[in-house]
Amino acid sequence: MSTVFIISAPSGSGKSTLVNELRKIVPDLYFSISYTTRKPRGSETNGREYFFVSVQEFEKMILQDEFLEHACVFGNYYGTARRFMREAQQRNNDLLLDIDVQGAAQIKRKLPEAISIFILPPNRDTLEWRLRNRSLDSAEVIQRRLVTAAREIENYPNYDYILINDRLEQSTDELKAIVLSERLKRSGRTLSPNEAEVLAMADRCLLPNVRSRLQPILASFALSATPN
Repeated sequence: MSTVFIISAPSGSGKSTLVNELRKIVPDLYFSISYTTRKPRGSETNGREYFFVSVQEFEKMILQDEFLEHACVFGNYYGTARRFMREAQQRNNDLLLDIDVQGAAQIKRKLPEAISIFILPPNRDTLEWRLRNRSLDSAEVIQRRLVTAAREIENYPNYDYILINDRLEQSTDELKAIVLSERLKRSGRTLSPNEAEVLAMADRCLLPNVRSRLQPILASFALSATPN
């Protein structure tokens, strides 16, 4: 039986980097490549980062009920095709979905057993620095992304796990632990000491166990939205 893992994060939180690292080190993960109507950026290639399609093609897929979820973000459509679920099950793989909070909510309504993970930046200033440093957006778009990030972060209570992406190596280890721990729970067998450590690391990322660490992050976004 396949497990569906949902990973969401505000733009610039390092989600794509973490997902790429996870895919390198954890076997039997089938990654769903989203469809989008936005234009490719930099070295992005069709079929690798996204399937780049026209608005007309995307809307045709909506009418034919080909999406598990879809949403319009910053004026562009994004969606997850149903076929990825079928293909993951055929391969006996778990399905990994890299989607925004709108899409995650749609998936959880359809698949309440899906495991959801929300990645947070350590604070607003770090997120702004990351957005500026990647040099993909204008200053106006960056400000819009920061406002959107504050809105998206309000959805954190809807996720099973919270991962604060401060240091890449640690965050990668935690994300790996979350996926492996869910597989261990599914196995129902007695755990080895090493497996118990993996489970303990994942448990530290469960929402109830992270709440105290969230307050400074939430405060940094709340303050940024306060008029001077």
